[in-house]
Amino acid sequence: MDFISKNKLTLIGLLIGALAGYLYYYFVGCASGTCAITSKPLNSTLYGAMMGALLFNIFQKENIKTK
Repeated sequence: MDFISKNKLTLIGLLIGALAGYLYYYFVGCASGTCAITSKPLNSTLYGAMMGALLFNIFQKENIKTK
């Protein structure tokens, strides 16, 4: 539970990115099937999840411990 509370913003970005990646596949996709990312829903969803997590992780504050 400690992991979830520390990385809440990154996990939210992961979920939003996964949804956005799947929606991109569903509505835009790749007609020819030769696109590496958007030709399959799994690829598009995983790529979107990774990008969302990285984007939201930028805004997460780092806890710095000092002595």
